[in-house]
Amino acid sequence: MERYETEEQQVEAIKGFWKENGTAIIVGAVIGLAGLFGWQKYNDSVIEAKETQSMAFQSALEGIDSEDGLSKATAFAKENSDSGYAVLTNLVAAQKSVEQSDFEAAKTHLNMAVKNSPSDAIADLAKIRLARVENKLGDTAGALKTLDSVVSASFSDQVQEIKGDIYVATKEFDKAKEAYTAVLAEEPLNRIVEMKLSNLNFAATEVTGAAQ
Repeated sequence: MERYETEEQQVEAIKGFWKENGTAIIVGAVIGLAGLFGWQKYNDSVIEAKETQSMAFQSALEGIDSEDGLSKATAFAKENSDSGYAVLTNLVAAQKSVEQSDFEAAKTHLNMAVKNSPSDAIADLAKIRLARVENKLGDTAGALKTLDSVVSASFSDQVQEIKGDIYVATKEFDKAKEAYTAVLAEEPLNRIVEMKLSNLNFAATEVTGAAQ
């Protein structure tokens, strides 16, 4: 590094440096300040957009039981598909559609929830519900495929129970027994699945008798 013996030399060196680099420093400072204020402005706009989105989400859910509430909720979910609000709206709208026995609409909502979910856990929750709807629609192959795509271990008991229900519907009683037994291995006090398992022999006997 160059050394300067006197203050005069130091001042002259600073003048020379400023002459060569002063413009760039000023421009850099201006850009930096503009970036700072621009970032603050961007943050403010993001916060404002989130608040508006939150209010619209709340309005959509509060009015979902009205005559056109479900269609408004559907529109909100489509318009805000890149937000977590859309996923929650789709889950609620799917539930309402199931209550109205509109399983095709429920399937659409749940597929959107799966597609836009921010995490595997939420996507898997939507897949569990989707599999039940697909089973209701008679698409047992689709339901099983959906269940096989669930990755969260915490849903394994639900996956097996729904698989058992599907296998009962398709009269594959051995597979149903295997699925229900897997659930009881994890949840030995699950009385509902225990009852389903105990009813399998009766169901199989009924089918055998009808075939004869």
